[in-house]
Formats: sequence, C-alpha cells, structure tokens
Amino acid sequence: MLGPVMASAGFPRAFLNSRPDGLPTIRAEAPDPRKVLADLTKSHEDFKASYDARFGDMQAAYDGLQKQLAAAGMQPGTDLSALPVDPEYTRTFANWMRRDDGEQELKRANASGERAVIRTAMSSGSNQDGGYLAPVEWDRQIHKALRLESTLRNVCSVVSTTTGGYSTLWNLGGWGSGWVGETANRPQTTTATLAPITFKAGELYAQPAISQNLLEDAGLPLEDWLATEVADEFNKQESVAFVSGDGVNKPQGFLSYFGTTTTLHPGGEPSVTNSGAAAAVTGDGLVKLVYALGARYRANGAWLMNSSSMGAISQLKDGQGNYLWQPSLILGQPPTLIGKPVYFEESMPDITAGAVPIAFGDWSRFYVINDRVGTSLLRDPYTAKPYVLFYTRKRVGGGILDPRAVRFLKIAA
Repeated sequence: MLGPVMASAGFPRAFLNSRPDGLPTIRAEAPDPRKVLADLTKSHEDFKASYDARFGDMQAAYDGLQKQLAAAGMQPGTDLSALPVDPEYTRTFANWMRRDDGEQELKRANASGERAVIRTAMSSGSNQDGGYLAPVEWDRQIHKALRLESTLRNVCSVVSTTTGGYSTLWNLGGWGSGWVGETANRPQTTTATLAPITFKAGELYAQPAISQNLLEDAGLPLEDWLATEVADEFNKQESVAFVSGDGVNKPQGFLSYFGTTTTLHPGGEPSVTNSGAAAAVTGDGLVKLVYALGARYRANGAWLMNSSSMGAISQLKDGQGNYLWQPSLILGQPPTLIGKPVYFEESMPDITAGAVPIAFGDWSRFYVINDRVGTSLLRDPYTAKPYVLFYTRKRVGGGILDPRAVRFLKIAA
C-alpha cells in the first residue's frame, strides 16, 4: 500500500494514517515551540536593530544642534532667531565686505559640494538701484540693536510694510443709537464718518568709509562692528524724528502736531495740562495730568521725558514728604511716577516756559512707527579710493494714531 511506500520515502509516520482503502491520510503535526520562539526572537532582534539605527540618527542630529548652540555661545531654549542663518552665508558676506571676493567663495563652495545660493540673496530686491539687498544677518543685527536702544520702539506700535507707506482709518464718530419700546418703530440712525490717515516712509541712510587696508587686516568681526555703528547712528536720527520730525523726508514727530488743529490728524492735536507754576513742574500738575487723560488710556499709561526733566521731578514730594518718583528695585523694570512706569527719551525737550517736556498715556495707541521692510547695503570701492564706502539705507515713517491716547504737560510761562 502507499502508506509503507511513503514511510519508506522518508515521510514521518506521525503524518500518515491508513484509510480503509489503503490510501494514506496526511495529518498536520503541531508546530515546534522551539522554532516559534526562535522566529519571535529573530523578529524582535530585527525590530530592535531598526529602532536603534533610527534613534542613533536622531541622537546624532540632536548632538549636532547642541554643538551649534555651544559654538554660538547659547543654551538650549534660547531664541533660535539669534543663531547665524547659515555659516556659508555669513562667511561669504564677510568676505564680500572685506574684499568683494564673494564669487571666489561661491566657486570654492560649489567645488566642495556645499550650499552656495548666497550671491543671489545678496543681489535680489534692489537691482534697479545698483545695490545689494542686505543679507538677513545684517538686517537682523540692525533691528536688534534698535530694539534694545530705542525707547519709542519699545513702547509705541511698530508695523512693517512692503509698500511706501502705512495707511489706516480714523473714526470721526457719528454712530447713532437710542432706546425703543418693544413694538415701537426703529428709525434709521446716523452712521460713522471715516477719514484716512497715511504715514509715508522717509529715507534714512549712513555711509561710513573704511580703508581697504583696514578691511584686509582687521582682526575684529567687521560686519558686527559696522552693523552696531550704523544701528547707533540710525537710532539717534530716528529718536529725533519720532519726537519732533517735520514729516519732510522723515517721520512726522508727535510734537509737530501742536498748533496744526486738524491739518495733520482728523482727530485734532494732542491735549495739554498746565504745569501749575511758571517754568517749573509741580506735583499737583502731574496728578492733574494723569487724571485728565481718559480712563481707557490711563490703564496702560506710561511717562515719557528726558533725563533732565526726570532729575527735577525726582525731587518732588507729596504732602507726607514721600517722593513721587520711586526708583525700581527690580532689574530691567523702569522706575515709577505716581505708580506708573517712566521711560527716558533724550530727544524730549527740557523744562522751559511754553515747552511740553513731559507726556503720559498709552503710547502703543498713540504713535505708530512704520518700517519699510528691508535694509539695503551698497559697497562702493571706487568713489573715495583708497576708502571703501558702505552706503546703508532704510525707509521708516511714523505719526500719531490716536491724539487722545497721550496727554502732555505744558510748562507755564
């Protein structure tokens, strides 16, 4: 029969059963536990190896990031916007500033397979002017320095635009309303009248000259130093313009709105409170100034004055002999006057008869600074040989948003 034949052919007898007709019946055998365990073990090892490889890649990337942070002198959790955008980007820009050999740097980068899309970024955006749009590294350093040094940029509204100016609308009022009975007619009410306000951007520039020898031999980070110097000069010019600029090729300073009624702003000019004493500031005058301001502006109110005015005010006392001015005991926090923070702006006028040297109110609602996006840089090695000129320019505007948001103290004659 087939059973003995298949058995003799090597089939295990456990797989064979004889049927009545003599044909074999194949019976399934239970799986070997040792083989199942081996298969499971192998599958686990394969998964573990794959996981370890992927985790190793993640760890390598994390370690690389930590090294970059350490190289930049930063700790984890630091604002990553302070990191260099790209080492190749920064190095090429530095070489371009010193020797204008960025093209050679690009060829070297291309030959080594590194990223080299740098020259395009430096030459885009203002080709029609023959200049170069400053790399992000340059632009960011300048704005960072301005933010740290400019008082008005810290307290006023700052907007960036991609056009030549910033426009908004002023509501002249006129919304009508009224009480009515349940079934009474609802006549039409008056609607608001809107007036546009436009703040045009003026142009601010600096053009430092550096000898070619100094550019080649300087051992300091030249781009950092030059950016700081330009930012300092921009800061001085901006501060004066935001306070007293006449709006001609520059921002409209808030002091220039006095005496113009509605010609500069449809809401009129800022309001003033009399100081209460001839050519001097009094405590009563300061208190009156605070509470003459609308309550909705008083909540976020802050003082603005120069150091000379603050020196005079710091000597004022209340009826109990307490100083109205309180120095701050917390690092980074401004001093207070009548419980409100005090900010210093040296472009504000001194205390003299007829001047408005002190102001109080909500500055974020009072004044807007409009930054035209981008700072441009033109390297000129030809005009003033053997000096290289770095013509840096930016466009910035400003003006009053809401004249009621800040009130000024006018010194009595």
